Amino acid sequence: MFLPLLLLLRVGSSLGNPAEDGAPRSGHGDPGEPTFEEPHQDSYSTFAAELFESRYLSQEGYPFPTAPPVDPFARIKVSDCGITKGCFRYGKPGCDAETCDYFLSYRRIGADVEFELSADTDGWVAVGFSSDKKMGGDDVMGCVHDDNGRVRIHHFYNVGQWAKEIKRNPARDEEGIFESNRVTCRFKRPVYVPREETIVDLHLSWYYLFAWGPAIQGSITRHDIDSPPVSDYMVSIYSYQDIFMPSAAYQTFSSPFCLLLIVALTFYLLMGTP
Repeated sequence: MFLPLLLLLRVGSSLGNPAEDGAPRSGHGDPGEPTFEEPHQDSYSTFAAELFESRYLSQEGYPFPTAPPVDPFARIKVSDCGITKGCFRYGKPGCDAETCDYFLSYRRIGADVEFELSADTDGWVAVGFSSDKKMGGDDVMGCVHDDNGRVRIHHFYNVGQWAKEIKRNPARDEEGIFESNRVTCRFKRPVYVPREETIVDLHLSWYYLFAWGPAIQGSITRHDIDSPPVSDYMVSIYSYQDIFMPSAAYQTFSSPFCLLLIVALTFYLLMGTP
């Protein structure tokens, strides 16, 4: 349909073009001299250019701006835990990345390890890599929610009970979000790094320290709980497991002492007083 229309336009322009009949046209010439306008450049390229200008250019002659594609933060998939990535969940039994008190996942992607962190806080969430289960001398990656509503990835080093921010940050492909009073982030970090005290090689196994807490003007403060959870064993990035750790509120009736107390009270109630 487009080709016949183009042919009709070509024929119409040639039949109705007075310049071909030698008819004078008004124009800008010297006084007293007949003036003629240049014949219209009747070609497909001219037609296409005019069509493009009429339909796709703004009044200023520039193409209409196109908004960049929006890439929202992808939700963390817990269905992949123990299969294509390792996960740690701390909180209520059966919780996921949006309901656990603390959540962490890791998976190897080429020469990098991708981490996903989420915690029930409006301040910060972090993971530390330690040679023991104690805080001190640890490489720490933290996601901090600042006063502008952004979540940024920071690198820390634990000096005793204090976290010192390190300028050299191994994180890349950073993204984070603060939503529903949760700080959630995702970033990659190289498996192998040059030997340095504040950055560990992730191809080795480490105890993972899990922590979260409030922030003041984008600076982290003391973690929410006195004894943050720690992995029971050294974690290898080459082994994917789905580990659940009940929070303190769900550990009450799981300790041996509490179980013994429950048994004793039950026995007392059934037997009655002598």
